[in-house]
Amino acid sequence: MARKMAVPNEEVVVFVIGLRVNRLRSIRKWWPVFNAMPAMLKELYTQKELGFLSHDLTIGWRSVTLIQYWRSTDELLDYAHGNTHLEAWKAFNQKARATDVVGIFHETYAVSNYETMYVNLPDRGLGKALGTVDVGKGRNSAKERLGERSLHEQK
Repeated sequence: MARKMAVPNEEVVVFVIGLRVNRLRSIRKWWPVFNAMPAMLKELYTQKELGFLSHDLTIGWRSVTLIQYWRSTDELLDYAHGNTHLEAWKAFNQKARATDVVGIFHETYAVSNYETMYVNLPDRGLGKALGTVDVGKGRNSAKERLGERSLHEQK
């Protein structure tokens, strides 16, 4: 059984963004909002200097959620004010904001202490964003993995 964990002691920004379709039949109103994300993801993956590390995608009954990993809040905020994102935001405001057909949300977390565990999985989440290491001696419990940062800072 392969047990891995995300590389410890890295600071990372977790950005959760998503949409919920409130009226499925109004596809002309919500599709442009949904369709804006692929172009932004393509840009982020091809221009690593922007600070984007990786993402995971979850699709629900009426919703899509992306969990993105960034090197810093400054880089995330810079991207939010860049042309590609501003164009998508302008289109949303013109076409969808005036109606309740689709809702959007985002949450931003600056994370300096985390614990992860991946068993028999390809890299995902923080492990995909930061890389993984084997879970070995002194890292077997969640408590040990969470405490690793504070131990590292004391040295």
